[in-house]
Amino acid sequence: MTLRVLAIIQARMRSSRLPQKVMLDIAGKPMLQRVIERTARAHRVSDVVVATTRDADEDPIAALCHKLGVACYRGSLQDVLDRYYRCAQPYQPDVVVRITSDCPVIDPGLIDETIQALTGNPGKNDLWMPQGDPLTYRSPTHPEIPWDFAATRLPPPWHRTFPIGLDVEACTFPALGIAWREASAQHEREHVMPYLYQVPGQFRCFIGSYSEDLGSQRWTVDTSSDLEMIRGVYAKLGTENFDWLDVLKVVREHPELSAINADVQHKSYLDVDTRK
Repeated sequence: MTLRVLAIIQARMRSSRLPQKVMLDIAGKPMLQRVIERTARAHRVSDVVVATTRDADEDPIAALCHKLGVACYRGSLQDVLDRYYRCAQPYQPDVVVRITSDCPVIDPGLIDETIQALTGNPGKNDLWMPQGDPLTYRSPTHPEIPWDFAATRLPPPWHRTFPIGLDVEACTFPALGIAWREASAQHEREHVMPYLYQVPGQFRCFIGSYSEDLGSQRWTVDTSSDLEMIRGVYAKLGTENFDWLDVLKVVREHPELSAINADVQHKSYLDVDTRK
């Protein structure tokens, strides 16, 4: 079975805690470029698109995508679910993968494992577990894919075992369409996929779990201290060709890096942007 898998990276210039963060430098490249390049290394991803807004503030994002030869879709500012669905429509993919632009150490291997879990073939490390009893779930939304949604974690208040910053969500395109038509709450529209996982049993979900609890590790960039920490990690790695276990080795050998952003509070899936 050959599936068309579309990875959509959502990006904005107007971050509430660290404005213009997607264009800030990490080891010689803008953070968004780091995310694009690492996402594109996933073997099971067919296409990569950056989804930003129609706001003029996002012109630098579109310019970077043009420079890199990466497709860029511009849509709704606050209805990110609508932005995702309309971005995906021309591709008619089997699977849509959600990546956020604040994850500059996103792991291509975990992206592939998330897609494998969705398609009923979890990875070699037994990282995946169904959310509840599969027999209670409704029929799959895709005729060739047994699950509707898979992810490396669920956001707070759910517990996670993978570090923050390795966040991958994948769903079938028909499931995304159902969410697009039916989801009405603001957090469901802003965070794209909560409608698929917040009610156990409503959709068929596979959630990633690692053998060791690393959920307190923070490898994302939402504040200036996060950026300082990630820059330190890249400096210690000294290469672009690393996986997430290489990052784990660095932060264990250099605990002072994790101390830089240890006090940053991670957002809940219910948090929404109240700015206009």
